[in-house]
Amino acid sequence: MIKLNVQDETSRLRAVILGIAESNGPIPKVEDAYDPKSIEHIKAGTYPLEKDMIQEMEALNKVFKKYDVKVYRPKVIPNYNQIFSRDIAFVIEDKLVKSNILPDREKEINAIQYILDQINPAKIIETTDDIHFEGGDVMLWNNHIFIGTYKGEDYKDIITARTNMKGVNFIKNLFPNKIVKEFDLVKSNTIARDNSLHLDCCFQPVGKDKAIIHKEGFKNEEDYNYLVNLFGMENLFHISKDEMYQMFSNVFSISDQVVVSEKNFTRLNNWLREQGFTVEEVPYAEIGKQEGLLRCTTIPLIRD
Repeated sequence: MIKLNVQDETSRLRAVILGIAESNGPIPKVEDAYDPKSIEHIKAGTYPLEKDMIQEMEALNKVFKKYDVKVYRPKVIPNYNQIFSRDIAFVIEDKLVKSNILPDREKEINAIQYILDQINPAKIIETTDDIHFEGGDVMLWNNHIFIGTYKGEDYKDIITARTNMKGVNFIKNLFPNKIVKEFDLVKSNTIARDNSLHLDCCFQPVGKDKAIIHKEGFKNEEDYNYLVNLFGMENLFHISKDEMYQMFSNVFSISDQVVVSEKNFTRLNNWLREQGFTVEEVPYAEIGKQEGLLRCTTIPLIRD
C-alpha cells in the first residue's frame, strides 16, 4: 500500500506520479484548446511535437531516479493528452483529493486507477460536480493551504478559471485545522500574458522560507501583500509578465535544498544558486507551450 504524506511543497520527495507524453494525440483545433498559450502556438504552427515532449519528460524522470524517487506513470490512453497530472488529483496530508476537471479530460483519472488501488480507499476524497478545483491551484505551506480561485460573476464563461469558491470551502471543511487562504487570480481566455491559469503559474514556495512570485497575477493587492508579509520581501523572487508567461514560478522541489527548473530560466536559476539551492536544470520549454511546466506534470504522493 502507498501511505500518502504531503505536508508542504518542499520536503524531501519519496514518491510521485509523473504524467506521460506517449500517444499524445493530434495537434488540437483552436476551438478545442483549453488555454490562450496553447491557442497561440496552434495558430503559429509551433505547437509542441510528441517526440520532443517525451524527451523532456524523460529528462525529469532521470532527475527523479538520480534522487531515488519512486516514479509512477499513468497508463497510456491512445491519442490523449496525459501530460499535466497535477490537474487530476492532489495530496494533502494523508488524503488524495480527486479534482473535478474539464469534462473532456475525465478519462485521465482512469489511467492512474492502478495507483489509486494501492491507496486506502478511505483516504481518497471525491466531490460533487459543482465543486471545482485543480491541483495547480492548491499549495501547502506549513500550517497554510493556499488556493488560487476566480471570484468573477462570469466564472462559468472563463475556461481558464478552474477552482471555484465551492472548491475553496470544501477544502476548508476537509482541513479545519489549517489556515486556508484563497487568492483571486487574474484570468484571460485570450491573452496568455494576462492569464494566471493556476496559482502555481504566478507563485510557488521554495526551500524553507522563500518563494517565486508574479505580483500582477493577483487581482487584489491585499492578496499579494499577504504573501509579502508571510515570507518577507527579501525572500521573494519577483518575476516579470514575460517570465510568468514562460512559467518561471512553475518549478518543482525535490527537497528544501534541491529545485528542478527549466534550463533557460537563467535569471531564476542564478538566484536560486545564490540562495544555496542545488538547481537541476532540464529542458521543458516545449511542454511549457501548453501553459504548464514542471509542477503541473507531477503529483507528489509521499514527502518526508
